[in-house]
Amino acid sequence: MVAMLVHQCISPLPARVDRRNMQKPRHYPFISYVLTKPRTCTEITSDESKNVYKDNWFDLLAINHISKSFQASTGFRSSKGGYDGFVEAATMATKLFTPTGQQRIVNQTLDMAFPRPILNMIRTLMPQSRYTREFFAVFTTIFFAWLVGPCEVKESEFNGRKEKNVVHIKKCRFLEETNCVGMCTNLCKMPSQAFIQESLGMPTTMVPNFEDMSCEMIFGQQPPPPASDPAFTQQCYKQCNYLKINLSLSNNFGIA
Repeated sequence: MVAMLVHQCISPLPARVDRRNMQKPRHYPFISYVLTKPRTCTEITSDESKNVYKDNWFDLLAINHISKSFQASTGFRSSKGGYDGFVEAATMATKLFTPTGQQRIVNQTLDMAFPRPILNMIRTLMPQSRYTREFFAVFTTIFFAWLVGPCEVKESEFNGRKEKNVVHIKKCRFLEETNCVGMCTNLCKMPSQAFIQESLGMPTTMVPNFEDMSCEMIFGQQPPPPASDPAFTQQCYKQCNYLKINLSLSNNFGIA
């Protein structure tokens, strides 16, 4: 039984999909990314107690907006609301699409969630500079805590001088809910880096710490290629929630 579940985690493509519960996804221009190796779920564990979030009206509004955009991109509709629905849709995307496809779906979602004219205006009015890097760091901590959890601005050295261009995420909400390294890298790290670079003209590197589930977003720093990125050598957690949600989806939607 365990071997069968691990095999499912390695291969994100289903053997059979009940199309009565799926909607035809919208068509978007194809965006290519580096294909990364699927994750295996092994012995790494997290002993930290799980955070409990009390989302306010703004948090719920933002969560539902990104969740509906994500579900529209995948063609999957979750019966759950709030962050649980977002996580279930993300898990389904992991099952239905290859790592490259997952990254493409996230970028389609971000394109839907954030109007392109506004992003273009920000890119024009705020070219890369110390002020822009520090502004993005502060903006992220204020307006995106609902997505990644509590975070703070930290200082780093940039071109020989100190700048407050780093967002330190104390314990990533998405990683904690999914408990899956592959979902972190393919549904968050890689597409977020690409989206911020392409939409806002800001090189950004995300450095997840899979031991304590923290993460750092470094604005202004070019990310390393996947072949040399330590995040892609990390094995998944033993209690990877992909397996548990995957089994539930298989039972509820007839996916083998």
